[in-house]
Amino acid sequence: MTLQGKLLIGQRAVSGHSPPINAIDPATGEALEPAYPGGGQAEVELACELAWAAFDAYRETSLDERAAFLETIASEIEAIGDELIERAMAETGLPRARLEGERGRTCGQLRLFADVVRAGEWLDVRLDPALPERAPLPRVDLRQRHIARGPVAVFGASNFPLAFSVAGGDTASSLAAGCPVVVKAHSAHPGTSELVGRAVQQAVAQCGLPEGVFSLLFGSGNEIGQALVADPCIQAVGFTGSRAGGTALMQTAQARPQPIPVYAEMSSINPVFLLPEALAARGSEIAEGFVASLTMGAGQFCTNPGLVIGVKGAALDAFVASAGEAIQGSAAQTMLTPGIHGAYQDGVGALAGHPKVREVARGQEGDGPHPCQAGLFVAAASDFLADAALQGEVFGATALVLECADLDEMAAVAEQLEGQLTATLQLDDGDLDAARTLLPTLERRAGRVLANGWPTGVEVCHAMVHGGPFPATSDSRSTSVGSAAIQRFLRPVCYQNLPEGLLPEALKDGNPLGVSRLVDGKREA
Repeated sequence: MTLQGKLLIGQRAVSGHSPPINAIDPATGEALEPAYPGGGQAEVELACELAWAAFDAYRETSLDERAAFLETIASEIEAIGDELIERAMAETGLPRARLEGERGRTCGQLRLFADVVRAGEWLDVRLDPALPERAPLPRVDLRQRHIARGPVAVFGASNFPLAFSVAGGDTASSLAAGCPVVVKAHSAHPGTSELVGRAVQQAVAQCGLPEGVFSLLFGSGNEIGQALVADPCIQAVGFTGSRAGGTALMQTAQARPQPIPVYAEMSSINPVFLLPEALAARGSEIAEGFVASLTMGAGQFCTNPGLVIGVKGAALDAFVASAGEAIQGSAAQTMLTPGIHGAYQDGVGALAGHPKVREVARGQEGDGPHPCQAGLFVAAASDFLADAALQGEVFGATALVLECADLDEMAAVAEQLEGQLTATLQLDDGDLDAARTLLPTLERRAGRVLANGWPTGVEVCHAMVHGGPFPATSDSRSTSVGSAAIQRFLRPVCYQNLPEGLLPEALKDGNPLGVSRLVDGKREA
């Protein structure tokens, strides 16, 4: 497929007119063709108007029709073949195996949501039939279902050019809910975005859906994203990126005449608690697993373990020594973009220059223009508790180890942490009491609590929660990964005494859709 460098608005390819974007090969610094001139207010309005025009028809497509559409998107992405992987490699510096796996995850989550749509449980159907003879007051007929919120603005992420991008989790869950989507492509991988965007565009046409179900916009700077969130047709936002970017979009969304929800994943340092018995028994093994998780993908994962907490002593010293040795042997990896590399360098420099932090180890230096040299630093927990700046995320393969005076100070660190995507307990049987003390705090602080594993590995399934209290996300009630992500883009509607002929199929007598329903408080298959 020949890349055209155009915006995809409905079924049209539209030339932009604002300053162009060129992807940069992070391994070489070379600008890649074609250029992608960005859109402006007119293109935002056109895409959003088309999405609104498509909304009512699309949200009432049958369960089978919508599921087939999601499956068609997956098939069209797979049909692009090696061209997609090679372009993504050039734009991100990521290895082939990683990107092939990410393509599989992208298509897998589209098919997961197809299964979710067909099952119909997301409709959350509830029927309370009329009780005209009830005393002292009769009950009217009440029936509830969930419907789509409306068109959704989705912002592609830098670190997952497929799974959190044009047809990634936010798009898949929005489309599954019945919401048209307008995607703002990430400027780091415009060619990858165009290829996937054309696959979605083709799936819309193949399935005979209104063209406004999907559009793809390009644009440098913040203007096009802010205009998209401010557009009155947009009813919700999905975002993965920096805290500054997420909070700026939240402010725009709340300043609208009709405020809308922003589901933003922003910042997390994913603490790991090394409990004493586990640390003493298998500190070297834990260190090996920690460094493997920390350095995976140059540390460019939102679940990267950036903070390690243990009780000061010989066992923690041995852990730090083992981890430091592994860090020193770790090869430099190319980071995704010049901007991410620059922010990483600033973050590492801030740790290295902090008077209360000591450097333990640095990884090997790289030869390319944007290398990630891994790092390990240590500080006293008391200094961490006294300085909020030490909680800042360093997006990359660098972590801070905290030395606690005792388990009480470890609990104090847990209590002072900001909201996190994950919290990990490394524990043995003798640590259960200590873990039991920490657990209520970790439940309040994180969306996922792990035992004896590592957070870098987010399974796309029904039970997964990829979310957490601010600043991990802007709304701790939701997840951006897993089948429950569909709930973000739905809202309940109750129908009182509507005639049978006006009721949605899901609420009609006889259950024509065959979905699970709660009838007068009892589950009906």
